[in-house]
Amino acid sequence: MQAAVAIFLAHINPLTNSHVKIISWLEKLYSSVYIFPVRFSKDGKEINTKSFPFSYNIRKAMVDSVFTNNNKITVLPNYTFYSPFIKYLPPLISPYSWILRKEILRNVSGSKFISYTGDKVERIALKLYRFNPIKARRLNASASSIKQMLYCQAIYETSKHGDEYKWEQWHHNVPKQVVQLINQNWEIVKGFALSSDKTLKFMGMKFPTDGFI
Repeated sequence: MQAAVAIFLAHINPLTNSHVKIISWLEKLYSSVYIFPVRFSKDGKEINTKSFPFSYNIRKAMVDSVFTNNNKITVLPNYTFYSPFIKYLPPLISPYSWILRKEILRNVSGSKFISYTGDKVERIALKLYRFNPIKARRLNASASSIKQMLYCQAIYETSKHGDEYKWEQWHHNVPKQVVQLINQNWEIVKGFALSSDKTLKFMGMKFPTDGFI
C-alpha cells in the first residue's frame, strides 16, 4: 500500500460492477480513496437529467451500501458545478474551473495524491489540472449502457414495447445492493424513461441545459 491517497472523480450514475472493481483496486493500493460523484446545482437544488438521473444522496448510498464500514473510502459532494455552468468553460482558462479543483481537494487529507480514469482524454485533462492521473484501462459495462437498459425496462413495463432481453441484463452489471436501491427509486427511472435528455455536450463535457446559461 502506498502513502498517497486516491481520488476518483466520476458520474457513478449508477454505481456499476466496474466502479466497484476500480474502487476496490484503489483501496488496496492507496491509504485512502476519495470518491467524488459529480453534482450540478442551481439555486441550491441539484439538477438531474436523463443522463444524470440519480441524486448525489442516492449515489452516495450506493457506494456506502457496497463498502459498508470501510473507513478507507470516503464519498464527498465537493465535485459540484454551480449554475450558470458555462462559467466553468473553457476548461483550464476559466478561473472557476480552478476554483472547482481547489474545492475538490479541500477535504482530501495528505499532500500526495493520484487520480483515476480509464479514459485517455480525461487523463490528459486531469494531468493539466495537476491531479496526477495514473495510467489505467477502461473497464466494460459503462453506466451509460446500464441506464439505457433501465429505461428499456421501464418502457417495456409501461407500454409493452421494449427489448425485454436487453433490459433483463442490467441486474448482472451492478452490485445486488445497488439493484435494491434502484428498485426502491424506480419512479425516478420511470420518470426519465420517456423524457428527452435535457443535457448538452460542450467541449467534451456534459451539462444539464437547465442552469447552463
